[in-house]
Amino acid sequence: MASNAADPIIDADVHNEQDDRALLPYLPEPWRSRVASSGIGYAMSGYWSPVGVMRKDALPPDGARAGSVPERIVEQLIEPYRVETAVLTGVVYNIATTHDPDYAAAICSAYNDYVAHEWIGKHPSFKAAIAVSTLDPELAAREIDRLAGHPGFVEVIISSAARFPLGQRYYHPIYEACERAGLPLAVHPGAEGGGLSAAPTAAGYPSRYLEWHTNLSQTFMAHLVSFVCEGVFVKFPSLKLVLVEGGVAWLAPLLWRLDKNYKALRSTVPWLTRLPSEYVRDHCYLTTQPIEEPDNPQHLADLFDMMDAENMLLYSSDYPHWDFDAPDKILRKLKPEARRKVFYDNARRLYRLG
Repeated sequence: MASNAADPIIDADVHNEQDDRALLPYLPEPWRSRVASSGIGYAMSGYWSPVGVMRKDALPPDGARAGSVPERIVEQLIEPYRVETAVLTGVVYNIATTHDPDYAAAICSAYNDYVAHEWIGKHPSFKAAIAVSTLDPELAAREIDRLAGHPGFVEVIISSAARFPLGQRYYHPIYEACERAGLPLAVHPGAEGGGLSAAPTAAGYPSRYLEWHTNLSQTFMAHLVSFVCEGVFVKFPSLKLVLVEGGVAWLAPLLWRLDKNYKALRSTVPWLTRLPSEYVRDHCYLTTQPIEEPDNPQHLADLFDMMDAENMLLYSSDYPHWDFDAPDKILRKLKPEARRKVFYDNARRLYRLG
């Protein structure tokens, strides 16, 4: 069902994909020969999903990869739901779990040039995220500086699969570059437990995709606490953080616990001058997909009230993935003013879209 024409939509997570060989024209040697002979070679988690990763109907008729044909995204997402802006997030950020920082940086740079030349401009709705690898934050910062000011890029995106919590000072050159460029930072899951990254849960490695997928929120909790306690938002006061595809319902109880513990343990984080929850509300956004769906919708509404959801959430579909959230199927109980904020106003302000 198409959305009401009077209700504009900004989708904060649309996965454009590409065949690995599409990056060859943008890769220098020796990386071009490596990809030509053996592909990019992501170090993913390896958990098998019985439903796959992609929507079956998203596969183009010619057998190309789902999400790789701009016209297909327009046909299945942009036009039927009247999406005004689609933020293309790709999947290349997953290269950060491989081992060679120079190779990872080259792949990200090639991907960004590919998107700039072959996606941005294909449709008026298309904007994109600058993909960078966390393996070498200085190289990532240079890539952000290189593309800063390009009107088609509206954020920077990194993988949540990392060797240690993302608030730590090792990563700060990335955040400094984001602040310098005036771009929000998005953190996205996908390769937790793969390659160089830490175990995908606090207890270690689960056995099944169901467990892995459900526990992704644990990673986001750990990273968010790290961002706050390491003083990232104090050091970079204009930085905005977008937690993409990590769930929503966990935020309120996590902040209750963090605020409570801070009152007794504040001496360990002397750079914080306010409650941790205040930094989160001033600096952070979460995307809606995959939205939790309790049997009683009022329970979710109550949680939204507890976390100021109408000012912190950004609608996302996660097209073309199997757990796609259509804008006319979720959050239908929101009041009109709150719905407009979540589906449009918050993202418009964050991404400075007109």
